[in-house]
Amino acid sequence: MSAKLAMFGGEPAVPADQRNVPWPVIAPSDEQALLRVLASGKFTSSSKDEQEVRGLEQEWAQFVGTRYSVAVNSGTAALAVALTALGVQPGDEVIVPALSYVASGLAALHQLAIPVFVDIDPATFNIDVRQIEAKITPRTRAIMPVHLHGLPADMDAIRAIASKHGLVIVEDAAQAQGAAYQGKLVGALGDIGAFSLNVEKNIPTCGEGGLVTMDDPELYARCKMLRQMGEEIESDVPRAYVSYVLGWNYKLSAMQAAFTRSQMSRYAEDQAARERNIAALLGKLAELPGVIVPRTLPDRTHVWHILRFRFDPEAAGLTGVAPGRFRQALRRALAAEGVQVSQYQLIPLPGQPVFAEQHGFGRGYPWTIAGTSPQAYAIEEYPNTLAVIEDSLCLRRVHLNPGSGPLLELYANAFCKIWDNLDRIGRIAQSMRYEAPWETVLKRRQASVADVAN
Repeated sequence: MSAKLAMFGGEPAVPADQRNVPWPVIAPSDEQALLRVLASGKFTSSSKDEQEVRGLEQEWAQFVGTRYSVAVNSGTAALAVALTALGVQPGDEVIVPALSYVASGLAALHQLAIPVFVDIDPATFNIDVRQIEAKITPRTRAIMPVHLHGLPADMDAIRAIASKHGLVIVEDAAQAQGAAYQGKLVGALGDIGAFSLNVEKNIPTCGEGGLVTMDDPELYARCKMLRQMGEEIESDVPRAYVSYVLGWNYKLSAMQAAFTRSQMSRYAEDQAARERNIAALLGKLAELPGVIVPRTLPDRTHVWHILRFRFDPEAAGLTGVAPGRFRQALRRALAAEGVQVSQYQLIPLPGQPVFAEQHGFGRGYPWTIAGTSPQAYAIEEYPNTLAVIEDSLCLRRVHLNPGSGPLLELYANAFCKIWDNLDRIGRIAQSMRYEAPWETVLKRRQASVADVAN
Protein backbone atom coordinates (compact mmCIF):
# COMPACT_ATOMS: atom_id res chain seq x y z
CA MET A 1 0.00 0.00 0.00
CA SER A 2 1.42 3.40 -1.00
CA ALA A 3 2.13 6.07 1.60
CA LYS A 4 -0.51 8.75 2.04
CA LEU A 5 0.29 11.97 0.21
CA ALA A 6 1.03 14.97 2.43
CA MET A 7 -1.53 17.04 0.56
CA PHE A 8 -4.16 14.65 1.96
CA GLY A 9 -2.87 14.55 5.51
CA GLY A 10 0.08 12.16 5.25
CA GLU A 11 3.53 12.83 6.68
CA PRO A 12 5.68 14.97 4.35
CA ALA A 13 8.58 13.14 2.75
CA VAL A 14 10.83 16.05 3.72
CA PRO A 15 10.46 16.97 7.41
CA ALA A 16 10.09 20.70 8.03
CA ASP A 17 13.25 20.87 10.14
CA GLN A 18 15.37 19.45 7.29
CA ARG A 19 14.32 21.85 4.53
CA ASN A 20 16.53 24.83 5.33
CA VAL A 21 19.68 24.13 3.34
CA PRO A 22 21.29 27.52 2.69
CA TRP A 23 23.07 28.88 -0.33
CA PRO A 24 25.57 30.39 -0.37
CA VAL A 25 27.43 28.66 2.41
CA ILE A 26 29.19 31.31 4.51
CA ALA A 27 32.50 30.01 5.86
CA PRO A 28 34.83 31.72 8.35
CA SER A 29 37.20 32.43 5.47
CA ASP A 30 34.45 34.46 3.74
CA GLU A 31 33.97 36.56 6.87
CA GLN A 32 37.72 37.05 7.17
CA ALA A 33 37.86 38.24 3.56
CA LEU A 34 35.32 40.96 4.30
CA LEU A 35 37.16 41.99 7.45
CA ARG A 36 40.34 42.22 5.37
CA VAL A 37 38.67 44.84 3.17
CA LEU A 38 37.41 46.81 6.15
CA ALA A 39 40.91 46.87 7.56
CA SER A 40 42.35 48.05 4.24
CA GLY A 41 40.04 51.04 3.91
CA LYS A 42 39.99 50.52 0.13
CA PHE A 43 36.47 49.84 -1.08
CA THR A 44 36.25 50.46 -4.85
CA SER A 45 38.29 49.60 -7.93
CA SER A 46 39.34 53.24 -8.21
CA SER A 47 40.96 53.28 -4.76
CA LYS A 48 44.73 53.71 -4.93
CA ASP A 49 46.52 50.36 -4.64
CA GLU A 50 43.22 48.49 -4.21
CA GLN A 51 43.90 44.74 -4.38
CA GLU A 52 40.62 42.80 -4.14
CA VAL A 53 38.99 43.80 -7.44
CA ARG A 54 42.27 43.49 -9.30
CA GLY A 55 42.94 40.17 -7.63
CA LEU A 56 39.52 38.85 -8.63
CA GLU A 57 40.02 39.97 -12.22
CA GLN A 58 43.35 38.17 -12.47
CA GLU A 59 42.05 35.01 -10.81
CA TRP A 60 38.87 34.94 -12.90
CA ALA A 61 40.79 35.34 -16.16
CA GLN A 62 43.07 32.50 -15.12
CA PHE A 63 40.06 30.38 -14.11
CA VAL A 64 38.21 30.94 -17.42
CA GLY A 65 41.31 30.78 -19.60
CA THR A 66 41.29 34.29 -21.07
CA ARG A 67 43.98 36.95 -21.05
CA TYR A 68 41.80 39.54 -19.34
CA SER A 69 38.81 40.03 -17.09
CA VAL A 70 36.98 43.20 -16.02
CA ALA A 71 34.82 43.23 -12.88
CA VAL A 72 31.50 45.10 -12.88
CA ASN A 73 28.57 45.40 -10.50
CA SER A 74 26.13 42.89 -12.06
CA GLY A 75 25.70 40.31 -14.80
CA THR A 76 23.39 42.73 -16.62
CA ALA A 77 26.12 45.38 -16.54
CA ALA A 78 28.55 42.78 -17.91
CA LEU A 79 26.30 42.21 -20.92
CA ALA A 80 25.85 45.94 -21.51
CA VAL A 81 29.60 46.57 -21.36
CA ALA A 82 30.26 43.60 -23.66
CA LEU A 83 27.81 44.73 -26.34
CA THR A 84 29.06 48.32 -26.23
CA ALA A 85 32.72 47.31 -26.33
CA LEU A 86 32.02 45.24 -29.46
CA GLY A 87 30.48 48.23 -31.19
CA VAL A 88 26.78 47.31 -31.16
CA GLN A 89 24.95 50.45 -32.30
CA PRO A 90 21.37 51.81 -32.14
CA GLY A 91 19.22 49.95 -34.64
CA ASP A 92 21.53 46.92 -34.77
CA GLU A 93 19.98 43.51 -34.13
CA VAL A 94 21.16 41.00 -31.53
CA ILE A 95 20.16 37.32 -31.74
CA VAL A 96 18.93 36.08 -28.33
CA PRO A 97 17.29 32.77 -27.27
CA ALA A 98 13.59 32.94 -26.42
CA LEU A 99 14.12 31.28 -23.03
CA SER A 100 16.41 33.10 -20.63
CA TYR A 101 16.44 35.62 -17.82
CA VAL A 102 15.08 38.93 -19.07
CA ALA A 103 18.50 40.64 -18.81
CA SER A 104 19.64 38.77 -21.92
CA GLY A 105 17.15 40.74 -23.98
CA LEU A 106 17.29 43.96 -21.98
CA ALA A 107 21.04 44.28 -22.49
CA ALA A 108 20.47 44.77 -26.22
CA LEU A 109 17.61 47.16 -25.59
CA HIS A 110 19.76 49.29 -23.29
CA GLN A 111 22.06 49.86 -26.27
CA LEU A 112 19.06 50.91 -28.42
CA ALA A 113 19.67 47.66 -30.28
CA ILE A 114 16.83 45.32 -31.18
CA PRO A 115 16.62 41.84 -29.65
CA VAL A 116 15.67 39.20 -32.22
CA PHE A 117 14.54 36.00 -30.54
CA VAL A 118 15.18 32.42 -31.64
CA ASP A 119 13.41 29.34 -30.28
CA ILE A 120 15.28 26.82 -28.14
CA ASP A 121 16.30 23.20 -28.43
CA PRO A 122 13.80 21.39 -26.17
CA ALA A 123 16.42 18.93 -24.91
CA THR A 124 19.24 21.32 -23.97
CA PHE A 125 17.10 24.46 -23.38
CA ASN A 126 19.73 26.47 -25.30
CA ILE A 127 19.26 28.37 -28.53
CA ASP A 128 18.34 26.13 -31.49
CA VAL A 129 21.27 26.74 -33.83
CA ARG A 130 19.25 25.39 -36.77
CA GLN A 131 16.93 28.40 -36.54
CA ILE A 132 19.49 31.18 -36.19
CA GLU A 133 20.25 31.90 -39.85
CA ALA A 134 16.57 32.44 -40.67
CA LYS A 135 16.60 35.39 -38.24
CA ILE A 136 19.71 37.08 -39.61
CA THR A 137 19.21 40.32 -41.59
CA PRO A 138 21.57 43.04 -42.84
CA ARG A 139 21.01 44.70 -39.45
CA THR A 140 22.22 41.74 -37.39
CA ARG A 141 25.39 42.54 -35.49
CA ALA A 142 25.73 39.96 -32.71
CA ILE A 143 24.68 36.53 -31.49
CA MET A 144 24.20 36.11 -27.74
CA PRO A 145 24.17 32.39 -26.86
CA VAL A 146 22.98 31.83 -23.29
CA HIS A 147 24.49 28.79 -21.57
CA LEU A 148 21.20 28.25 -19.79
CA HIS A 149 21.07 26.47 -16.43
CA GLY A 150 24.78 25.62 -16.68
CA LEU A 151 24.98 23.70 -19.99
CA PRO A 152 27.10 25.27 -22.78
CA ALA A 153 25.38 26.06 -26.06
CA ASP A 154 26.53 24.49 -29.35
CA MET A 155 29.42 26.87 -29.83
CA ASP A 156 30.96 25.21 -32.91
CA ALA A 157 27.77 25.77 -34.87
CA ILE A 158 27.34 29.29 -33.49
CA ARG A 159 30.91 30.27 -34.35
CA ALA A 160 30.45 28.92 -37.89
CA ILE A 161 27.31 31.02 -38.38
CA ALA A 162 28.96 34.11 -36.90
CA SER A 163 32.00 33.72 -39.15
CA LYS A 164 29.85 33.21 -42.24
CA HIS A 165 27.85 36.38 -41.60
CA GLY A 166 30.51 38.57 -40.02
CA LEU A 167 28.88 38.67 -36.58
CA VAL A 168 30.34 38.99 -33.09
CA ILE A 169 29.55 36.55 -30.27
CA VAL A 170 28.69 37.62 -26.72
CA GLU A 171 28.50 34.63 -24.40
CA ASP A 172 25.89 35.04 -21.67
CA ALA A 173 27.55 32.73 -19.17
CA ALA A 174 25.66 34.07 -16.14
CA GLN A 175 24.48 30.58 -15.13
CA ALA A 176 27.44 28.56 -16.31
CA GLN A 177 30.53 29.45 -14.28
CA GLY A 178 33.07 26.68 -14.80
CA ALA A 179 31.16 24.81 -17.53
CA ALA A 180 33.32 23.50 -20.38
CA TYR A 181 32.76 22.96 -24.08
CA GLN A 182 35.26 20.63 -25.77
CA GLY A 183 37.66 21.18 -22.91
CA LYS A 184 37.49 24.97 -22.93
CA LEU A 185 35.52 26.96 -20.38
CA VAL A 186 32.59 29.17 -21.29
CA GLY A 187 33.49 32.83 -21.38
CA ALA A 188 36.50 31.99 -23.55
CA LEU A 189 34.54 30.66 -26.55
CA GLY A 190 33.29 33.84 -28.22
CA ASP A 191 34.55 37.38 -28.77
CA ILE A 192 33.63 38.30 -25.22
CA GLY A 193 32.03 36.59 -22.21
CA ALA A 194 29.70 37.93 -19.54
CA PHE A 195 29.23 36.41 -16.08
CA SER A 196 27.01 37.09 -13.10
CA LEU A 197 28.13 36.84 -9.47
CA ASN A 198 24.61 37.16 -8.10
CA VAL A 199 24.20 35.59 -4.68
CA GLU A 200 22.35 32.60 -6.22
CA LYS A 201 25.14 31.63 -8.64
CA ASN A 202 27.49 28.64 -8.28
CA ILE A 203 30.29 31.11 -7.50
CA PRO A 204 28.50 34.00 -5.78
CA THR A 205 29.22 37.29 -4.17
CA CYS A 206 27.39 38.75 -1.18
CA GLY A 207 24.81 40.50 -3.37
CA GLU A 208 25.35 41.47 -7.01
CA GLY A 209 28.39 41.44 -9.25
CA GLY A 210 29.60 40.51 -12.70
CA LEU A 211 32.65 39.95 -14.89
CA VAL A 212 33.53 40.42 -18.55
CA THR A 213 36.19 38.18 -20.10
CA MET A 214 38.19 38.61 -23.29
CA ASP A 215 41.54 38.01 -25.03
CA ASP A 216 41.68 41.18 -27.13
CA PRO A 217 43.70 43.95 -25.42
CA GLU A 218 41.68 46.67 -27.16
CA LEU A 219 38.42 45.17 -25.88
CA TYR A 220 39.97 44.99 -22.43
CA ALA A 221 40.93 48.67 -22.45
CA ARG A 222 37.50 49.63 -23.75
CA CYS A 223 35.66 47.61 -21.10
CA LYS A 224 37.69 49.20 -18.31
CA MET A 225 36.73 52.68 -19.56
CA LEU A 226 33.09 51.73 -19.99
CA ARG A 227 32.99 50.44 -16.42
CA GLN A 228 33.90 53.83 -14.96
CA MET A 229 32.58 56.90 -16.71
CA GLY A 230 34.74 56.44 -19.78
CA GLU A 231 37.89 57.27 -17.82
CA GLU A 232 41.32 55.69 -18.20
CA ILE A 233 42.20 54.59 -14.67
CA GLU A 234 45.43 52.89 -13.74
CA SER A 235 46.49 51.94 -10.23
CA ASP A 236 49.89 53.64 -10.49
CA VAL A 237 48.71 56.91 -12.10
CA PRO A 238 46.77 59.69 -10.30
CA ARG A 239 43.14 59.85 -11.42
CA ALA A 240 42.58 62.68 -13.90
CA TYR A 241 38.73 62.60 -13.97
CA VAL A 242 38.69 62.84 -17.76
CA SER A 243 36.03 60.88 -19.71
CA TYR A 244 37.04 59.76 -23.18
CA VAL A 245 33.95 57.72 -24.08
CA LEU A 246 30.37 57.40 -22.86
CA GLY A 247 30.61 55.06 -19.87
CA TRP A 248 28.73 54.05 -16.74
CA ASN A 249 29.37 53.75 -13.04
CA TYR A 250 29.48 49.94 -13.04
CA LYS A 251 32.28 49.43 -10.50
CA LEU A 252 32.32 46.32 -8.33
CA SER A 253 32.98 46.94 -4.64
CA ALA A 254 36.07 45.49 -2.99
CA MET A 255 33.86 43.75 -0.42
CA GLN A 256 32.04 41.81 -3.14
CA ALA A 257 35.29 40.99 -4.91
CA ALA A 258 36.86 39.67 -1.71
CA PHE A 259 33.82 37.51 -0.96
CA THR A 260 33.89 35.98 -4.44
CA ARG A 261 37.63 35.30 -4.23
CA SER A 262 37.04 33.40 -1.01
CA GLN A 263 34.17 31.41 -2.55
CA MET A 264 36.32 30.64 -5.61
CA SER A 265 38.95 29.00 -3.42
CA ARG A 266 36.41 26.27 -2.60
CA TYR A 267 34.80 25.96 -6.03
CA ALA A 268 36.49 22.75 -7.22
CA GLU A 269 35.66 20.93 -4.00
CA ASP A 270 32.09 22.27 -3.90
CA GLN A 271 31.43 21.43 -7.54
CA ALA A 272 32.71 17.87 -7.10
CA ALA A 273 30.27 17.40 -4.20
CA ARG A 274 27.45 18.87 -6.26
CA GLU A 275 28.23 16.47 -9.09
CA ARG A 276 27.92 13.50 -6.75
CA ASN A 277 24.72 14.72 -5.11
CA ILE A 278 23.01 15.69 -8.36
CA ALA A 279 24.02 12.52 -10.19
CA ALA A 280 22.40 10.46 -7.44
CA LEU A 281 19.19 12.52 -7.64
CA LEU A 282 18.96 12.44 -11.42
CA GLY A 283 19.68 8.72 -11.51
CA LYS A 284 16.72 7.99 -9.23
CA LEU A 285 14.31 10.36 -10.95
CA ALA A 286 15.22 9.07 -14.42
CA GLU A 287 13.77 5.71 -13.41
CA LEU A 288 10.31 7.23 -12.94
CA PRO A 289 8.14 6.99 -16.09
CA GLY A 290 7.30 10.43 -17.43
CA VAL A 291 10.15 12.29 -15.72
CA ILE A 292 12.62 13.81 -18.19
CA VAL A 293 15.75 14.80 -16.29
CA PRO A 294 18.27 17.38 -17.52
CA ARG A 295 21.29 15.96 -19.27
CA THR A 296 24.70 16.90 -20.51
CA LEU A 297 26.37 15.97 -23.80
CA PRO A 298 29.63 14.11 -24.52
CA ASP A 299 31.50 17.23 -25.69
CA ARG A 300 30.59 19.49 -22.76
CA THR A 301 30.13 19.63 -19.00
CA HIS A 302 27.08 20.81 -17.08
CA VAL A 303 27.44 22.74 -13.82
CA TRP A 304 23.75 22.26 -12.88
CA HIS A 305 23.03 25.83 -11.79
CA ILE A 306 19.33 25.11 -12.23
CA LEU A 307 17.79 21.64 -12.56
CA ARG A 308 14.83 21.70 -14.96
CA PHE A 309 12.60 18.63 -15.02
CA ARG A 310 10.07 18.05 -17.78
CA PHE A 311 7.02 15.85 -17.20
CA ASP A 312 5.26 13.68 -19.79
CA PRO A 313 1.84 12.50 -18.55
CA GLU A 314 1.42 10.01 -21.42
CA ALA A 315 4.71 8.31 -20.56
CA ALA A 316 3.61 8.29 -16.93
CA GLY A 317 0.49 6.37 -17.92
CA LEU A 318 -1.96 9.26 -17.59
CA THR A 319 -3.67 9.22 -20.95
CA GLY A 320 -5.67 12.34 -21.71
CA VAL A 321 -4.03 14.53 -19.06
CA ALA A 322 -2.55 17.71 -20.53
CA PRO A 323 1.14 18.37 -19.72
CA GLY A 324 0.44 21.71 -18.08
CA ARG A 325 -2.23 20.27 -15.83
CA PHE A 326 0.10 17.41 -14.86
CA ARG A 327 2.88 19.87 -14.02
CA GLN A 328 0.51 22.01 -11.97
CA ALA A 329 -0.77 19.04 -9.95
CA LEU A 330 2.79 17.79 -9.40
CA ARG A 331 3.93 21.16 -8.15
CA ARG A 332 1.17 21.22 -5.57
CA ALA A 333 1.91 17.66 -4.45
CA LEU A 334 5.67 18.26 -4.29
CA ALA A 335 5.21 21.45 -2.27
CA ALA A 336 3.12 19.57 0.26
CA GLU A 337 5.90 16.98 0.56
CA GLY A 338 8.45 19.74 1.24
CA VAL A 339 10.15 19.81 -2.17
CA GLN A 340 11.09 23.37 -3.17
CA VAL A 341 10.43 23.46 -6.90
CA SER A 342 9.28 26.44 -8.94
CA GLN A 343 8.81 27.67 -12.49
CA TYR A 344 11.68 29.61 -14.04
CA GLN A 345 10.18 32.07 -16.53
CA LEU A 346 6.42 32.04 -17.13
CA ILE A 347 6.48 33.45 -20.64
CA PRO A 348 8.94 33.43 -23.56
CA LEU A 349 11.12 36.54 -23.61
CA PRO A 350 9.44 37.87 -26.77
CA GLY A 351 6.12 37.78 -24.90
CA GLN A 352 7.37 39.89 -22.01
CA PRO A 353 5.55 43.25 -22.15
CA VAL A 354 8.85 45.16 -22.24
CA PHE A 355 9.52 43.62 -25.66
CA ALA A 356 6.04 42.81 -26.97
CA GLU A 357 4.65 46.30 -26.40
CA GLN A 358 7.75 47.98 -27.87
CA HIS A 359 7.59 51.18 -25.83
CA GLY A 360 11.34 51.18 -25.28
CA PHE A 361 12.79 54.64 -24.80
CA GLY A 362 9.67 56.51 -25.87
CA ARG A 363 8.20 56.84 -29.36
CA GLY A 364 8.96 53.16 -29.81
CA TYR A 365 12.75 53.41 -29.93
CA PRO A 366 14.71 51.38 -30.93
CA TRP A 367 12.06 49.63 -33.06
CA THR A 368 11.11 52.85 -34.86
CA ILE A 369 14.66 53.79 -35.85
CA ALA A 370 14.73 54.34 -39.60
CA GLY A 371 15.57 51.24 -41.60
CA THR A 372 14.99 48.69 -38.83
CA SER A 373 13.10 45.48 -39.51
CA PRO A 374 9.64 45.11 -37.90
CA GLN A 375 9.47 42.68 -34.97
CA ALA A 376 6.13 41.04 -34.16
CA TYR A 377 7.31 39.01 -31.14
CA ALA A 378 4.37 36.59 -31.36
CA ILE A 379 4.95 33.88 -28.76
CA GLU A 380 3.33 31.27 -31.02
CA GLU A 381 6.50 31.43 -33.11
CA TYR A 382 8.43 29.80 -30.25
CA PRO A 383 6.67 26.44 -29.76
CA ASN A 384 9.61 24.70 -28.09
CA THR A 385 9.92 27.45 -25.50
CA LEU A 386 6.18 27.33 -24.84
CA ALA A 387 6.25 23.55 -24.44
CA VAL A 388 9.15 23.66 -21.98
CA ILE A 389 7.49 26.36 -19.89
CA GLU A 390 4.23 24.40 -19.98
CA ASP A 391 5.52 21.05 -18.75
CA SER A 392 8.57 21.75 -16.54
CA LEU A 393 9.53 22.63 -12.98
CA CYS A 394 12.89 23.80 -11.70
CA LEU A 395 15.00 23.18 -8.64
CA ARG A 396 17.08 26.16 -7.58
CA ARG A 397 19.65 27.06 -4.91
CA VAL A 398 19.30 24.24 -2.38
CA HIS A 399 21.13 21.69 -4.55
CA LEU A 400 24.13 24.03 -4.85
CA ASN A 401 25.01 23.47 -1.21
CA PRO A 402 27.70 20.75 -1.29
CA GLY A 403 26.10 19.19 1.79
CA SER A 404 22.67 18.86 0.17
CA GLY A 405 23.01 15.12 -0.55
CA PRO A 406 20.70 13.99 2.28
CA LEU A 407 18.08 16.57 1.31
CA LEU A 408 18.17 15.54 -2.35
CA GLU A 409 17.72 11.93 -1.27
CA LEU A 410 14.54 13.00 0.56
CA TYR A 411 13.47 14.86 -2.58
CA ALA A 412 13.89 11.66 -4.59
CA ASN A 413 11.79 9.82 -2.01
CA ALA A 414 9.09 12.47 -2.36
CA PHE A 415 8.98 11.98 -6.13
CA CYS A 416 8.74 8.22 -5.69
CA LYS A 417 5.94 8.62 -3.17
CA ILE A 418 3.98 10.79 -5.59
CA TRP A 419 4.61 8.35 -8.45
CA ASP A 420 3.09 5.63 -6.27
CA ASN A 421 -0.08 7.75 -6.25
CA LEU A 422 -0.11 8.86 -9.90
CA ASP A 423 -3.71 7.82 -10.52
CA ARG A 424 -4.83 10.26 -7.87
CA ILE A 425 -2.50 12.96 -9.21
CA GLY A 426 -4.07 12.47 -12.63
CA ARG A 427 -7.56 12.98 -11.23
CA ILE A 428 -6.42 16.12 -9.42
CA ALA A 429 -4.85 17.43 -12.60
CA GLN A 430 -8.09 16.97 -14.51
CA SER A 431 -10.19 18.69 -11.86
CA MET A 432 -8.01 21.75 -11.19
CA ARG A 433 -8.69 25.12 -12.78
CA TYR A 434 -5.91 25.69 -15.28
CA GLU A 435 -4.50 28.24 -17.67
CA ALA A 436 -1.09 28.32 -19.29
CA PRO A 437 1.52 30.35 -17.36
CA TRP A 438 1.87 32.92 -20.13
CA GLU A 439 -1.90 33.38 -20.25
CA THR A 440 -1.83 34.32 -16.58
CA VAL A 441 0.93 36.86 -17.25
CA LEU A 442 -0.91 38.40 -20.18
CA LYS A 443 -4.21 38.62 -18.29
CA ARG A 444 -2.53 40.39 -15.41
CA ARG A 445 -0.95 42.81 -17.83
CA GLN A 446 -4.28 43.50 -19.54
CA ALA A 447 -5.92 44.10 -16.17
CA SER A 448 -3.11 46.46 -15.16
CA VAL A 449 -3.44 48.46 -18.37
CA ALA A 450 -7.19 48.63 -17.93
CA ASP A 451 -6.80 49.91 -14.35
CA VAL A 452 -4.47 52.69 -15.53
CA ALA A 453 -6.87 53.62 -18.32
CA ASN A 454 -9.75 53.89 -15.85
